[in-house]
Amino acid sequence: MSRRFLVIGAFAAIYLLWGSTYFAITLGLKSIPPFLLMALRSFCGGIVLLAISGRQVANVSLQAWAAPCLCGLLFFVGCHGVLAFAQQSVPSGVAAIVLATIPFWILLIDTLFPGDQRPRPLALLALVPGFFGVGLVAWQNVTQAGISILPVVWLLLAALSWSAATVLSRHTSGETSAILLSGMQLSIGGIVLFAISWLTGEVENFRPGDVSPTSLAAVLWLIIAGSVVGFAAYNWLLENVSTSLVSTYTFVNPVIAVLLGTVVLGEPFSRMMLLGASLVIVSVIIIWWAERSGSRRTNERSDRSMARLSLRKT
Repeated sequence: MSRRFLVIGAFAAIYLLWGSTYFAITLGLKSIPPFLLMALRSFCGGIVLLAISGRQVANVSLQAWAAPCLCGLLFFVGCHGVLAFAQQSVPSGVAAIVLATIPFWILLIDTLFPGDQRPRPLALLALVPGFFGVGLVAWQNVTQAGISILPVVWLLLAALSWSAATVLSRHTSGETSAILLSGMQLSIGGIVLFAISWLTGEVENFRPGDVSPTSLAAVLWLIIAGSVVGFAAYNWLLENVSTSLVSTYTFVNPVIAVLLGTVVLGEPFSRMMLLGASLVIVSVIIIWWAERSGSRRTNERSDRSMARLSLRKT
């Protein structure tokens, strides 16, 4: 029973809390530059999780830091850093819709580098309407909002970076707890983001006194809800639930982000964007269903094979 509550709580965190982070990033960017904003979010969240882990940190060898370092760069520099940079010119709802392509990239990575099980043909076919949906969102964003296509391309690359980190993290979690692993990844990503912020001149031009109360509240929300709670829940789910099921958060996050962006921030949202978002969400649902049903059939075949072997032995 306790495990069921943990699963429900972890999914609630990545569904609802992560859905609100796009909205929080938009508020944070009002008075904090993008890379510095993400550096604060990642590093502070990572330090909190490392502190919670306590003495476990001292027992981690230098070699064991290699995979978390790479995952941290992909998760928080390649994805979150690029996301915040793109959100300077892209509405939060659009950003969430484009990042909903994460299951597509995970599927393509699994296709190119198959592990125990190659993705199902139906799941591959489901990529078509999803990418078409992203194309509709991008076209609407460029033609009506007058925004360059480049930020949408950056967002797609951010989704690819997160997907690569997800696949890598899935295979390298080892014996490290989800909280410690999250802290390692977040802190490394935060340190590199601070370096990028410094190199791009953000730190030099930043004045803490110019930060608005709204942006400060957004930073605290990103640190606590987005990083400490959300990312720890995400890593725990990757260790305890199938990746395809975990990736279902990507068709809930855009709904939360679009609602908050439209209702609170007054961001534009047209019927064409609604159609594009629907196509993306439908694709993700089909991918999830195909992978889940495929896994169920594989398990059933395995159980039947084990039953036959036991009968032969008797």
